[in-house]
Amino acid sequence: MPEASQKAWRCTVCGYIHYGPEPPEVCPVCGAPASEFEPYSDVPGDVEKALKEQKGESAEDLTWFRVAGPDEVPEGGAKKVTAANRTFALTHYEGNFSILEHDCPHQGGPLGEGAIENGLLRCPWHGWGFHPVTGKNAAGLDGVMTFPCQVREDGVYVGLKQERAPVKTVSDIMVETMVNWGVRHVFGMVGHSNLGLADAIRRQKKEGNISFVGVRHEGAAAFAASAYAKLTGKPAACLSIAGPGATNLLTGLWDAKLDRVPVLALTGQVDTQVLGPGAFQEVDLASAFRSVAAWSQTVLGSSNHVELMNLALKHAILKRDVAHLIFPNEVQMQPAGEKEAPSGPEGRLPLREITPPRKAVEQALDLLRNSRRPAIIVGHGARFHMAPITELAERMKCPVMTTFKGKGLIPDDHPLACGVLGRSGTVIASYSMQAANVLLVFGASFSRHTGITSAKPTIQVDFDATTLGKFHAVTVPVYGEIGVTAALLNEELAGARGGQWEDQRPQIAERWKTWRAEKKRREEVDRTGRLNSAVVFAAMSRHVPEDAVIAVDVGNNTYSFGRYFECKRQCILMSGYLGSIGFGYPAAIGAWAAAPDRPIVAVTGDGGFGQYMGELLTAVKYGMKITHVLLNNNELGKISKEQRAAHLEVWETSLHNPDFSRYAEICGAMGIRVANRSELDDALEKALSHNGPSLVEVLTDPELI
Repeated sequence: MPEASQKAWRCTVCGYIHYGPEPPEVCPVCGAPASEFEPYSDVPGDVEKALKEQKGESAEDLTWFRVAGPDEVPEGGAKKVTAANRTFALTHYEGNFSILEHDCPHQGGPLGEGAIENGLLRCPWHGWGFHPVTGKNAAGLDGVMTFPCQVREDGVYVGLKQERAPVKTVSDIMVETMVNWGVRHVFGMVGHSNLGLADAIRRQKKEGNISFVGVRHEGAAAFAASAYAKLTGKPAACLSIAGPGATNLLTGLWDAKLDRVPVLALTGQVDTQVLGPGAFQEVDLASAFRSVAAWSQTVLGSSNHVELMNLALKHAILKRDVAHLIFPNEVQMQPAGEKEAPSGPEGRLPLREITPPRKAVEQALDLLRNSRRPAIIVGHGARFHMAPITELAERMKCPVMTTFKGKGLIPDDHPLACGVLGRSGTVIASYSMQAANVLLVFGASFSRHTGITSAKPTIQVDFDATTLGKFHAVTVPVYGEIGVTAALLNEELAGARGGQWEDQRPQIAERWKTWRAEKKRREEVDRTGRLNSAVVFAAMSRHVPEDAVIAVDVGNNTYSFGRYFECKRQCILMSGYLGSIGFGYPAAIGAWAAAPDRPIVAVTGDGGFGQYMGELLTAVKYGMKITHVLLNNNELGKISKEQRAAHLEVWETSLHNPDFSRYAEICGAMGIRVANRSELDDALEKALSHNGPSLVEVLTDPELI
């Protein structure tokens, strides 16, 4: 160390510190003349004082943490170290160890990742220099704090005062409000602009109040939240950073919006003080989410924070839609003051058992009483109301068809079930619709894919008034909650004469017999040696447990699933109106979070899984028991089919794929490849019994769908 009597001189050009009675004639670093040097305070005295203070030997209120081994940082070196969730810069300079604040006061650069050059610890971002012992800035600007440091036989220690009880933050009370409303799952990615919010979620997770699934892509988080809501009717949350993280959520959020399910999106944002000019990762999130979110607000320092979360969840639940909250970085850690989270949604949500107008009920009853061959069609909106609908069908002995999104709402082995209606469906359903003289439709959107005819007298029941008669006029539009309306119709028809409706069960049974024979015939078709879809889904019908949740993707694999797989009591999840490829595997993650005790099965093609292959690593990380059946035909087969239908050349639909079963093994999951029909049943049995993620890759023929 320089003698205490010596003076110090600083080069104003490069920051070099020279010790001596006079400045050097020429700076040895940059060559600047002596005139460019200025006095730099009594540095040696400062060093001795700083070292004495850093000993901390008499400090009884300190807790000491080992941060490095005795030989871990060489003379003249620096290292980033951590203790008690704090980060520091550890320096070794002129035989002394010192511990400095890690963040450079300029822009927060990591001083522990810098280097000591010419007597100064240089910030690696912009070169600000700090004395390695005192923390003083070489240019006389803001310096950095130093902390008590001791060198012991086993290493270097930092002394820290005991932490006070953590102050409850804005994020804390908002996440607590979210938990009190019943939100139990968050899917997302933690990053630099949501750290305060993520830490609040961490604390709730530590208390056992919420779970967090860290995905590999934010799009998967939104799809998982959407699937969770489709299965349970309750909202989950998805979390992202600002900018690209937030925009990655949009596809999955549109899936939730178009299929009318509640989701809460939580996005970080850059500091409010730099909003506008175009800061790093700044995106106008209010504008970006305006179309997809039924409600979107920015959380400001002056906001009523609890009320913002109340309103977000109120909108998501009541509108069955997306709600969005934007959290600027600095607001997340702002103290909440005296504000407290409410106990829950009591007094904020009305009862939603909406009874339909009496006139509409009477009109519907007149049509049904005078109908000889009624038929019921159910869509996804009827998912939680099938008991009274099935009872009504049994009373009238009439067929029940589902939309594709409603597949499985009535088991295919029920004597009145006719399977899926439309392009992904069966001849049983299409015949039953054509043979009917009145259609009773619950919770369906009348999409072109389903093809509900407008030529029949139709009663449409829905909880969303805008859906009634949306694409064409219906005979009786009934605005009411689906379960309430079905129960009311049941009650009113209880005294009806039993023989006024034709018993359609014999015709339904005969048509199932014919269709199953046709499926058997298709199973025998072998064009290329690869398996056809009829074989794959016949095997799945035999092996998938009755209580399973099945998440399906988009593509020819999905059409074939709708046509060939026979549901018993399984729940089916799909991207309905959006029809987004890639939905299948992230949706299985959402289903696992919602129902971890039920078998979870994902069905995808190679194209869909290719978009979110990384999420297999998520399933491995959390030990998710997801059985994935992947139909690999090396092609975007649905697009090839559409090109042919448009009389175009098949172009750019071929895929270059890995061996997906080996990929699964590399990720830590079970992987099985099936190239022969004889291997399929055994592979499915092994995968379904595996206690963790499994993947059955089936080599399929793109033409045989």
